[in-house]
Amino acid sequence: MKKIGFLSFGHWSDTPHSQTRTASDVLLQSIDLAVAAEELGADGAYYRVHHFARQLASPFPLLAAVGARTSRIEIGTGVIDMRYENPLYMAEDAGSADLISGGRLQLGISRGSPEQVVDGYRYFGHVPPEGQTDADLARTHADVFMQVIGGEGFAQPSPRPMFPNPPGLLPIEPQSPGLRDRIWWGAGSRATAEWTAEQGYNLMSSTLLTEDTGVPFHELQAEQIQRFHDAWKDAGHERTPRTSVSRSIFPIVDDRDRAYFGQSSSSDQVGYIDGGVARFGKTYAAEPDRLIEELREDSAIAAADTLLITVPNQLGVDYNAHVIESLLTHVAPELGWR
Repeated sequence: MKKIGFLSFGHWSDTPHSQTRTASDVLLQSIDLAVAAEELGADGAYYRVHHFARQLASPFPLLAAVGARTSRIEIGTGVIDMRYENPLYMAEDAGSADLISGGRLQLGISRGSPEQVVDGYRYFGHVPPEGQTDADLARTHADVFMQVIGGEGFAQPSPRPMFPNPPGLLPIEPQSPGLRDRIWWGAGSRATAEWTAEQGYNLMSSTLLTEDTGVPFHELQAEQIQRFHDAWKDAGHERTPRTSVSRSIFPIVDDRDRAYFGQSSSSDQVGYIDGGVARFGKTYAAEPDRLIEELREDSAIAAADTLLITVPNQLGVDYNAHVIESLLTHVAPELGWR
């Protein structure tokens, strides 16, 4: 069995063929798609986070709304850019959203992806200390966030509080038990995957890796996952970790699919991102029988316990629900995912 969810970038644009013309459209349809996915039997609703862009941004209002409208599906991010976050305020938001959902948050966090603006985190009031990089800033914010969601008190109480305090130092409130074990780090390389394991995060790996060894994308990603598990074992953590991969997968089962994605199947690509070489994974688009055979050869999907399907959100809720249903009905059972 493999958990299968969707991952939405949450784009909107005021163009004739977009079903999401405004931010309101994207937010409301993001909730509706999660409800539909849960009804279809999917396991997760995950959302990207991008700032200064016509895409989903601050995630917690959306996560809380999805949590209030659903009862079973996991709700997550892929990923929150920790360079932009006040970790204490984020801990309050995360605790509240997790309690609303009944403990279903699966938060992916990381340094984030290339930005729309230069050093955008500085506009949010976050500047790396002298001698540190923006990646250091992200990891520092993440360290603080992980510490405070653990529930340990750290703030000196007022001698004249408005309301009575319990004894000792005060923690962030509200606390949501178990949330700390449901935090994932978005790792773009094998070395970062090993660091992720050492820190005790779950591993989230996307459709690109910020390195290239010349082997196919899925093989490099499978090696990344194996290195994560090896490092986790060496670190001596007690719980069993989780790993996820993202893929663009479109079963071609009707004329709509053929029109949208009949020519979309691709191969790996090698390019440059943030000044370094990166390998991008392929898009899978084919009739179910052929798709099953292609996916059977994807060693990284086989190695991960969770698969996130990227959805073309601008095509609307009905079509994206159709894509999810096609995968769950025509493909997943034949691969042993269901």
